[in-house]
Amino acid sequence: MTTDAEITSRVYRLLGLGVRSRGAVVGVKQVREAARRNTLIFAVVASDASANSRDKIVPLMQARRVKFMEVPSAAALGAAVGRDQTAVVGIIDPQLAAGVRTLASARGTRTVQEDV
Repeated sequence: MTTDAEITSRVYRLLGLGVRSRGAVVGVKQVREAARRNTLIFAVVASDASANSRDKIVPLMQARRVKFMEVPSAAALGAAVGRDQTAVVGIIDPQLAAGVRTLASARGTRTVQEDV
């Protein structure tokens, strides 16, 4: 049985690959732009991100019916994608999104907008 920490680590590795292959975008501004262009498929949000950042991104994703999962640390999320820290990583590649969703469900994490 894999632990939550191992699964989260796998999610971070997938996100790192996704950013390098341009299948993911990093940061509130880029994720908001992808959502507006309807290219955002899934997102990973740091639960310790500032309220300002979360207020900019979460309502937009809910309005656009984009599912997302939360991870505990903006620093760890940022490190996974080559930054000091980041509030959100948006996935625009369908295969990458499917892989991260699979891991999220294996972790037992309920993604927001699960019923959509």
